[in-house]
Amino acid sequence: MYLWHFHCGHKPMEPKFYIVISMRTVNGFESLSKFYLGSNKDFAYDIFQKLSGDDNVTQESILHMELMETRHELPLNLNLRCCTLEELGQNCKIIIRELFKYYNLQ
Repeated sequence: MYLWHFHCGHKPMEPKFYIVISMRTVNGFESLSKFYLGSNKDFAYDIFQKLSGDDNVTQESILHMELMETRHELPLNLNLRCCTLEELGQNCKIIIRELFKYYNLQ
């Protein structure tokens, strides 16, 4: 059996990292927003570690923040944190501030 791999000069697809915000509804969780973090794994993990919330997700959790990776067009959940509405507001500020610093102050 032979496996053939053709490389056409294209760089392999880089992973893409993002944070998805979801809310519990009567129909289950619905995605509300997505923050694209780029392809730097360390940067994505660093941002997610700065976010407030609880890693112990329960049935009562209403708001979720998920650290996701897309590799070869397939999504992979890396981490999940539930938060209150107040924490979500603070977390959005943290994400925007860190993205601004990363893209403008390097």
